[in-house]
Amino acid sequence: MTGNDKVTQDKVTLKDPRDQYPQPEFQKQDQELPGRTEEMKPVPDHGEQGYRGSGKLKGLSALVTGGDSGIGRAVALAYAREGADVAFTYLEEDDDAAETKRLVEEAGSRAVSIKMDQRNRDACYNAIQRCVDELGGLDILVNNAGYQMSYESLMDIPDEEISDIFSANIESFFFLSKGALKHLPAGGSIINTASIKAFEPSPNLAHYSATKAAILNFTLALAAEAIKQGVRVNAVAPGPVWTPLIPSTFPEDKVAGFGGNTLFKRPAQPAELAPVYVFLASPEASYVTGEVYGVTGGRQQI
Repeated sequence: MTGNDKVTQDKVTLKDPRDQYPQPEFQKQDQELPGRTEEMKPVPDHGEQGYRGSGKLKGLSALVTGGDSGIGRAVALAYAREGADVAFTYLEEDDDAAETKRLVEEAGSRAVSIKMDQRNRDACYNAIQRCVDELGGLDILVNNAGYQMSYESLMDIPDEEISDIFSANIESFFFLSKGALKHLPAGGSIINTASIKAFEPSPNLAHYSATKAAILNFTLALAAEAIKQGVRVNAVAPGPVWTPLIPSTFPEDKVAGFGGNTLFKRPAQPAELAPVYVFLASPEASYVTGEVYGVTGGRQQI
């Protein structure tokens, strides 16, 4: 075999990203919160068949909140295939959580599933401690879990839901990060999931959008403090991603056309977000902190 033959044999197969995953119009579908992965049409791709690890996180321990489905499951799977042990939290979707646990263990890593409501401060601190106790430490915290609900108008948002969404989406990030900083070593990292809605707020998601903007502000403040102990803090701001939150929080007509307003004319699949979280957690990102990585399908962040 010649050198040229080897290059040909190892060549990566490129695909048109516009056609790599399903485009709308999707089948109309409605679910009760918080939604179930297997009931989605099409079922999201978390990298089960496509993600291949190369040891980027070998021997590390991670806690991923909201790891039962969506972006959280894709990150948990990618971390496991990169060699990390993974603890993950979830609210109440036992079947989805069991599948994530199976995928992590199938990758040869230890998995710890933690059922909790992150609106509870003590539950946040306890999740950090369980990760440390059961995995022997904590090197990476991914603050990913969040809640959203859409309404026709600000006037339609129930008063109590405003408090709930701030508690779930930003107050919990404070508690989890405070707990994590007691354990994270120099070189460790915190990665926060924000949203394009932090830059492009929608009236029908006013309270959700406000929490995502707060996450970006928190990320910058925390990055300045955490680096004093050698810990990096960054955020990922996705655009539309095909997860169970979509059919469980949007009207059916919005679900049918979801993601069609991107340059790709489709939403992202969770598997397309995971590599960014891997990079930010890895030693290759040693000079990256206080940054926000957009994965928006070409949507402009303004």
